[in-house]
Amino acid sequence: MTRHFDIAVIGAGSGGLSVAAAAAQFGQRVVLFEKGEMGGDCLNYGCVPSKALLAAAKQAQAMRSAGPFGIAAAEPVVDFAAVMAHVRRAIATIAPHDSQQRFEGLGVTVIRAAARFIDASTLEAAGARYTARRIVIATGSRPAVPPIEGLADVPFLTNETVFANTVLPEHLLIIGAGPIGLEMAQAHRRLGARVTVIEAGTPLAQDDPELATVVLGQLQAEGVEVMSATAVKRVSRTDGGVAIEAGGRTITGSHLLIAAGRKPNVEGLGLDAAGIAFTAKGITVDTRLRTSNRKVLAVGDVAGGRFTHEAGYQAGIVLRNILFALPARAGAMIPHVTYTDPELAQAGLTEREARAAHGDAIKVLRWPFRDNDRAQAEGHTEGLVKIITTRRGRILGAGIVGPGAGELIQPWILALERGLKVGAMAGSVLPYPTRGEAGRRAAVGYFSGFASNPLVRRVIGLVSRLRP
Repeated sequence: MTRHFDIAVIGAGSGGLSVAAAAAQFGQRVVLFEKGEMGGDCLNYGCVPSKALLAAAKQAQAMRSAGPFGIAAAEPVVDFAAVMAHVRRAIATIAPHDSQQRFEGLGVTVIRAAARFIDASTLEAAGARYTARRIVIATGSRPAVPPIEGLADVPFLTNETVFANTVLPEHLLIIGAGPIGLEMAQAHRRLGARVTVIEAGTPLAQDDPELATVVLGQLQAEGVEVMSATAVKRVSRTDGGVAIEAGGRTITGSHLLIAAGRKPNVEGLGLDAAGIAFTAKGITVDTRLRTSNRKVLAVGDVAGGRFTHEAGYQAGIVLRNILFALPARAGAMIPHVTYTDPELAQAGLTEREARAAHGDAIKVLRWPFRDNDRAQAEGHTEGLVKIITTRRGRILGAGIVGPGAGELIQPWILALERGLKVGAMAGSVLPYPTRGEAGRRAAVGYFSGFASNPLVRRVIGLVSRLRP
């Protein structure tokens, strides 16, 4: 027997849940398939648990660094099992919002089983068949496991298993120095583990090198060893854990974490049966997020995305296409944040990207937090605001490294989305003292040359002579 729906959604992560909830609220008959945990990677293995762990680590570091404030510094006593219980509580508190019960209450039919295509418009799950006018694939991604000699014979952690670990590693080895690798490196180091990170390329390679250097410097100051441009030759098991051969040396540790990128979840979907094109990077979609099968759309990591907020944005594009037959197209600027301490946030183009696109016809504006009164009062002056504009003042990109950078970047995201010029940011009135003032001061820097401009000086002189 085949059941018929208006919309079928495969995957109950951020993108899939957004599509299912909105479609059901608009009166559509929706079926949602999820073979794993409701909430997907972000709730269970990514955004939520990692930020909870980082928050605990930040409290431990605050105890160590209290001395400059006139408070006796102390080495914290860390109960790692209790820390991980805090992580699980954070997940459990948020989980009801993504739960099967909530979505069934919205009118969604939830099938807790894997779904696969058997033809262009029919799905099979747990022995039953389902058809829908439109199908949305939102199966996300999983940790990529690099082809390293010996890795298959060694126990290792990924972001899907590291938060289940309740024993503080004596020495945590991490392969990969992207956001996940460095966030976990700092968190575990602050909680008392020795940490070594090995990166075959450049750490935080997707970010502005000037800003990334600040993050890497802080991690080094805290005792995290980061080996860049170092390929791992071999991994092997030892009596006490694991050994890595890399950079002409052997590093031994108690635990190994693989943080070497992501791989889209396309296996087992029967995409060939539905005529859906895909590559190693994921399902191929057009700007309207349609696949080669026009009845099927895809969002999030499985379609080449990288972030939870990107999947949520793409869900809105899909809904406008499906529900209202609007030719909505994806193309918005997608910001990102690395949640180390200091945080690193980027919106729009980096300096390197701007120079590639505009040559030398750009201006680079900076304001360091050491010159910000709030930062001085709080004793955390590391980092800076960096703004890239055209010669005419159009904002091309904004990067911030410092405490709270993920919050401070938000007005710059709005400025980029609305096409504002830097003068709009320079002319804003901000409360004092705030870290946000550093962004305005950077914007004011665009006009710094005007005071010494001979023409401007002559105009001012003329005006002063003519004024009664």
